[in-house]
Amino acid sequence: MGYGIAKEYEGNGLAFNMCNTAIDYALHTLKLHRIMANYMPSNLRLEKLLNRLGFVKEGLAHEYLKIAGKWEDHVLTSLTSKQCASHRKYRTKRCYVF
Repeated sequence: MGYGIAKEYEGNGLAFNMCNTAIDYALHTLKLHRIMANYMPSNLRLEKLLNRLGFVKEGLAHEYLKIAGKWEDHVLTSLTSKQCASHRKYRTKRCYVF
């Protein structure tokens, strides 16, 4: 899962709402069991967002992606339909377990 927000719109809850909608679509409409989201360890805002959405850290992938000519580590996270349902108190929409 990935997203982008223009700088002037950051901090308004748009990323949370977009991700929340994408998660519900993936788990309910597409009936996916698992969603993954990865981020660079220095991206503390994304870490906080994913935690708020219920994603669970699975580990660190060393030299995961080449960005601007440099191999960068990424934190690996995931959210299953079961985890989503148990974490729904933080979400604005329902979660579904398949």
